[in-house]
Amino acid sequence: MPWDDLHESKGPDERFRGGGSSGGGSSGKPPFNIPQIKMPKFKPSMFWTIVGLLLLVWIIPGTFYFVEPDEEGVVVTFGEFSRITQPGLHFKFPSPIEHASTPKVRKIRRAEIGFRTQRGGGAAQKVPAESLMLTGDQNIIDINLVVQYRIMDSVAYLFNVRRQHKLVRNVAETVIRGIVGGRNIDEALTTGKAEIQVQAQEHAQKLLDKYESGIQVVTIQLQDVHPPQQVAAAFKDVVSAREDKERMINEAQGYRNAVIPEARGQAAQIVRGAEAYGEQTVKKAQGDANRFLSQYKEYKKAPDITRKRIYLETMEEILPSFQKFIMGSGKQGVLPILPLRPGALGESIQR
Repeated sequence: MPWDDLHESKGPDERFRGGGSSGGGSSGKPPFNIPQIKMPKFKPSMFWTIVGLLLLVWIIPGTFYFVEPDEEGVVVTFGEFSRITQPGLHFKFPSPIEHASTPKVRKIRRAEIGFRTQRGGGAAQKVPAESLMLTGDQNIIDINLVVQYRIMDSVAYLFNVRRQHKLVRNVAETVIRGIVGGRNIDEALTTGKAEIQVQAQEHAQKLLDKYESGIQVVTIQLQDVHPPQQVAAAFKDVVSAREDKERMINEAQGYRNAVIPEARGQAAQIVRGAEAYGEQTVKKAQGDANRFLSQYKEYKKAPDITRKRIYLETMEEILPSFQKFIMGSGKQGVLPILPLRPGALGESIQR
């Protein structure tokens, strides 16, 4: 459909002029009406009104600022530090006169060395350029560590150093390389981890204080310490062999600790038994000698009676254990003696 059909139909005389001319030129007016826009007349009062609105939009947001409870306000005037403000709503001159920064001084920040945690809980990305280190015994070890730090001085943190997070990472990497370089690989893999963490925290804090960074190291934790993947299997075999060695040494020491005290106890028991036997023998000999001397004194007083008494006492001890037979002088046969009470034989002989 032609564009002219959208409007009212006009006669051929109105649409075309000069029919004798080839091409039938147009009338020179557009086939539709263009609305006219009336521009308001500019007045000086309107200019000042616009300027005032722009000033309000610029001044009001830049005049007041709010400091959160975990933040600290740092205000600079013409680029020079002016004051520190505490949490709450505060006033300042608008830019470019004064600027206010609000660093979070109570937030614990985290710097990762040797790896990077992926957002969304994905697998951590390895950074071998940071994690691979050389130990004191010329071995390579793979160490991942985490540095937790906070802002101790907000003014020094903002104005003394740039890229503070990278500074903490570089300082921690430098310190841990120096500490690991002075130890052998066995100590770094096993018993020396806690000591390495403490030393790394102390040295990193000293270095940050030297730079006047305003950063306090809260803790340094070794996340993972292991040999490189290329030699991990060989290191596992070495560790297993060392564990077997330690186990066998401990078992031998345990057996030694059990046998030696037992042998010492048995030796002490034998020595004490021999000493007791010697003491007993000596005392018995002394008693026999004293008894003999006592009898000898009595014997010297009455030799005959003493000999007879000793004889009777000896017979009294010996004869009860014998089987006795008495042979008559003029008779045949054997007469057994009836068992008598102890001492009866001596009484009958005396009679």
